[in-house]
Formats: sequence, structure tokens, C-alpha cells
Amino acid sequence: MNAIELFAGPGGMALGAERAGAASVGIEWDDNAVATRRAAGLPTIHADVRRHGPADFPDATVLTGGPPCQTFTVAGDGAGRLALADVLDAVKRMGAREAVDPRLLGDERTGLVLEPLRWALDAADAGRPYRAIVLEQVQQVQQVWNAYADVLRAEGYSVATGILRTEQYGVPQTRKRAVLVARLDGEARLPAPTHRPYKKGVPQSEGDPALKPWVPMGDALPHRGPFTVISNYGTGGDPKNRGRRSSSEPAFTVTGKISRFRLIDPDGNELDRFSHSEAGRLQGMPADHPWSGGDISQQIGNLCPVQLAEALFKAATA
Repeated sequence: MNAIELFAGPGGMALGAERAGAASVGIEWDDNAVATRRAAGLPTIHADVRRHGPADFPDATVLTGGPPCQTFTVAGDGAGRLALADVLDAVKRMGAREAVDPRLLGDERTGLVLEPLRWALDAADAGRPYRAIVLEQVQQVQQVWNAYADVLRAEGYSVATGILRTEQYGVPQTRKRAVLVARLDGEARLPAPTHRPYKKGVPQSEGDPALKPWVPMGDALPHRGPFTVISNYGTGGDPKNRGRRSSSEPAFTVTGKISRFRLIDPDGNELDRFSHSEAGRLQGMPADHPWSGGDISQQIGNLCPVQLAEALFKAATA
């Protein structure tokens, strides 16, 4: 399998694809993410995805990516959510092969959510449709993926969409992602969970015996010893009520602000905050991933967890 990855980031999706037996080339415009990818030896095109198309990568049989989330996530400015009706209309019109100007959606980052569909339809119109498509994004994008599904089914794809919980795929972190899996050569299914869902106060040992226990932070960071993470975010809408999780639990969702998380030992003493390597490991990245360039916390927060990427690739191509 050869994959072309849009909005490739620092390598989470690429490493997951590699685990699933796929070679990939990533397109990424951000200088910092490109520096990390190249230090890691990941094939990379330093460019804007809007400047390229399927004709530039004729050997690719899988299309994958995760467009920027800043305008859709609840932590962002909300421009994408406000423009959602227009985005869904644009998806429908693209399926009918009508011209769409993404600039009319306001913030240009919102319009980027249409790029994977442009690539998929251009490939189909050229007579070389992708055999499989894998997309992931924050859960607020689920309606966009559902609209994609309608268009892709009309193109002959079997499509599955849904919200997945990353701890159910072995990621030592709770994180919900909206995903789309499409394929031409079989029935599309979302990957079956391999691990139990995390619920506060419910022991690892409880739950479906056919599934593995969820993975705690301590398993990913055994050198740390016992610790507690105090989140940068307030719980229940109260900014003073910081969430807490022990190292015997999965991490909170890793974002670009993970460097603000406080860590304390069992006696309440302050510990060093997560290093880049440690934060990356909570996303499933290798301990020695060569983080490079600047804004590394944001690079880590933006990436697709490796175990989830692997599961998605296998679901799309097995």
C-alpha cells in the first residue's frame, strides 16, 4: 500500500500506517512539523495541500489526513462550527461537481476541511480512485464526515463514520476523535476496540473480559514513579476546579497546552513537567522521536495517536 497523507503533522499517522504495512508520503506546510518529520526520516513534501492533487502522486492507493481543527474544536474560536451549515452545503455541491470557493467559508482553516474530498473526487474523475480513505479530526467534525460519506457512497465507496475513544485502542490517554473509513474493495467498518473504555473510579480489572485493560500513564512513563497530573483546564466549567488524574489512570486529552499541566508526587511536591518525549509517548509516539523546530507542544497536541492510526489503516485496508 502507498498512502498520501494530507496535513501530515509530525508523524503520528505515518507511524501508524507503517505499523499497518503501508508506506506513506506526507504533505505538510508547517516548518516545525516538517523539521520533525525530516529528522525522523519520514518522506515529506513541504507544501500547501491546495497546491497539489492526485496527479502529483499517481502511485498512491490510500488517501489519509486530518485537516486543521482550530476553528472546529471547543478550545478554538468556533468559526468552523458557526460555518457548519455552509461547509455541509459545500460538501454536497462538490459531490455534484459544482464549483465551490472555500474562501466564502470565512477563516481559511475552515475551508481546508474540504481538501480531502477534493482529492478523492479528483482521483475518481481521473479514473484512479483511491482504494481506501482514512480521515480523523476532533469530534465536532463528525457531521462533515457524515456528509462526506453521502458523497463517497455515490462514488461507489463503502463508508463508516463514528466517534472513537483512543484509550480503547491502547493509547494511554482519553481522547475522542471523529473518523471516516472508506473503501472500494469491501465493506468499510470502524476498527473494533482492543481495550476497555476508561471510566473514573472503575478499576482496570473491570469490564469486558474479551478486551484488554486501558493503559495508564504509568505504563507509558515507568521511569517517573507515581505522580498526579493537574490539568490546565477547569472541570465542570469552573476554571478553578482543575481536573486531576494519577499515573495509574490514562492522561487527559493531550493538547498544545500540555506543557502547562502540573505534576506532583504522592506527598504533593512539585515535579518537572512533561518533557516533549514524555508528552509524545502519551500520544503513542516513540520515546526517541526527534522532535525538532519550534512549538513542539503544539506539534504533539495536533498529531493523530499512533495506535489509533494503525487501527484505522488496518480497518481500511485489511
